[in-house]
Amino acid sequence: MPDAAPLPANLKVASYNIHKGIGTDRKRDPARILNVLNEVGADVVCLQEADLRFGTRASVLPRFLIEGHSDYVPVPLDVQTDSMGWHGNAILVRRGIAVESHDIIHIPCLEPRGVVTARLRVGEAALTVFGMHLDLSGLWRVRQARTIAALGEAARAQGPTVLMGDLNEWRAVSGCFREFSKHFALLDPGPSFPSRRPLGRLDRIMHCEGLTAKDCGVHRSALATTASDHLPVWAKFGLPNTARPPRA
Repeated sequence: MPDAAPLPANLKVASYNIHKGIGTDRKRDPARILNVLNEVGADVVCLQEADLRFGTRASVLPRFLIEGHSDYVPVPLDVQTDSMGWHGNAILVRRGIAVESHDIIHIPCLEPRGVVTARLRVGEAALTVFGMHLDLSGLWRVRQARTIAALGEAARAQGPTVLMGDLNEWRAVSGCFREFSKHFALLDPGPSFPSRRPLGRLDRIMHCEGLTAKDCGVHRSALATTASDHLPVWAKFGLPNTARPPRA
């Protein structure tokens, strides 16, 4: 039996609020969103506002478009027939990354909010990902963060865990950050909202000690500035070396 393939040295993740595909030019252009994701080049992407809010809540990014314009496949959350996500939250993974399990999570909310999660297999490593879009109300954000942080704490007992999304938190160190920081390291990629003149550091990525953060940032390009009112944020992690030792 051949030796297992070595684990990839790095994993790049990204979070992107795509504003239902509507750009700063007020045009809905799903293909433009996918082109931005291709620019970012992440292995795992958490999206927010990935479904229409009313009616059938259809996916902003039709599956045939994703498959034809990118190297990604959506994690099948199986919530509604036409939707890709849960309350607009969705996860895309690069082809070749296996999805071992997935789930949707109800959280305390004032507005319609939810969390999506998936356990992924990257090489020989298992990775748990949480994607979220938190409430505009500070009080509800704290309650949501407390719930999600507890779930993330349980997940990291099974292996490396990363959480990301639009936290809607304008304060630098308080609010929901205080809840998440009890269990996870908070990365600050930089200002990502609004996309034309970013001031708010609303889009964040958090991780457990099982992952080593090597770099993070905000993806700025002419296309990204127009495609949504948020810019994508990204982080690159070193994965733990769980590959089998070579045979003697």
